[in-house]
Amino acid sequence: MLPAAANAVPSTAVEAGARAHAMLTHLCDDAGGRLTGSPADRRAIEVLVRELRALGLEPEREPFRMPGWERLEDRVDVVAPFGRRLRVAALGYSQPHAPFAAELIDLRNGGPADYPDEDVSGKVGLISPGTPLQTAEFVRIAAERRVGALLFINREGGGQLLARTGSFVGAPLPLPVYSIAQEEGNWLRRLRERGTPVRLRVETRSRCLEVETANLVLRFPGRSPERIVVGAHVDSWDLGQGALDNGLGVAQLFALADLLRGRDLGRTVEIVWLNGEEQGFWGSRHQAARLGDEPVVAMINLDMVGVPIAVNALGDDTLVPFLERWNDLRGAKRLPTGVQNINWFASDHTPYQLAGVRAITFNAPIPRDSVRYYHDLADTIDKLPEQIVVDSTGVIADLVLALAADTSLGAWRRPPQETEQLFTRFGLERRMQAVGYWPFGPR
Repeated sequence: MLPAAANAVPSTAVEAGARAHAMLTHLCDDAGGRLTGSPADRRAIEVLVRELRALGLEPEREPFRMPGWERLEDRVDVVAPFGRRLRVAALGYSQPHAPFAAELIDLRNGGPADYPDEDVSGKVGLISPGTPLQTAEFVRIAAERRVGALLFINREGGGQLLARTGSFVGAPLPLPVYSIAQEEGNWLRRLRERGTPVRLRVETRSRCLEVETANLVLRFPGRSPERIVVGAHVDSWDLGQGALDNGLGVAQLFALADLLRGRDLGRTVEIVWLNGEEQGFWGSRHQAARLGDEPVVAMINLDMVGVPIAVNALGDDTLVPFLERWNDLRGAKRLPTGVQNINWFASDHTPYQLAGVRAITFNAPIPRDSVRYYHDLADTIDKLPEQIVVDSTGVIADLVLALAADTSLGAWRRPPQETEQLFTRFGLERRMQAVGYWPFGPR
């Protein structure tokens, strides 16, 4: 891999952000929704490689294989009280089955107490958007009761579907599970509450299959081999363009690479466009496993990061003094909410944390009138103003350069016992256990 040209003139955040937004516009329009391992996913990587080479940079592909999933022609139709095709999207890892027609029953939250005292074998269950259960939990209960299929009512109105995975571990689902538009789900629920029988026909063709994909890595060597990793997932769901989730992070990494060209760095900066996040962090699992004992200062995760109002140490107390000092030194540009220290689960920082690496992200809200469309048809580049990329890039690059220059925060790996405490301290073990992603044994 070639380093950035030594004589390159560093860009400003405004220039880099504008170029990154233009790149993302081409990526979204020319590649489409980037379901991992799909032709669109491969087209997106090609756009990124081409645009990075235009900056004089040579990224490296890190191929890997993972349990994948392909969306085909699926449908759920109302048969009675009258015919109507429903707006639905199968959850990832739903599998093909013979078409069937069955009665709809309302399962509310999908817990054991929500089931009627009758045989529900083969019936289609309706699940509330506010269920406290993880998908894996209400699917397991439904499979035990031999339910034929599930419809999960969307939490967002306006015909949204918010595509999502049905499994964080790549396991084929034991029954088809669909996201259904809120308006249609509520309509079906009203019919059942009034005692009107509802009969549906379900046909699922989407399928599980192993796929080969790749992460894209760009390294800027520093005087020290100690590494700062900055990652964002390049994959998206396939219903829209994935501009917000996570084209925004793709553009921020591109702008960061632009800004780092030609700079003398105290530490090595590794930029990684990660694949397979939406289906279970497969790309970050792959990269974290490759770290071995290499010295890593921290991993910064950019997943739907708008313009930061705070920086988050993700539960790692050892990061807080550095981050507070960095924010104070920003003077008039200090982040208004300062430093937070709250760990959470369900993005690419988690595999790095499990490898003992400290992780950082930002509290950086995206305007509601844009972010409500993520994971669906309307997640398109027109929802992402260029200014968000420009303004966020300036903050992100400032933190990366500070980490590269300030040796007071050394490279360090957290021991396994402390890593477990990083998750139990924030009550994350129940959710991680429920989805099959808890590596520490029973509690």
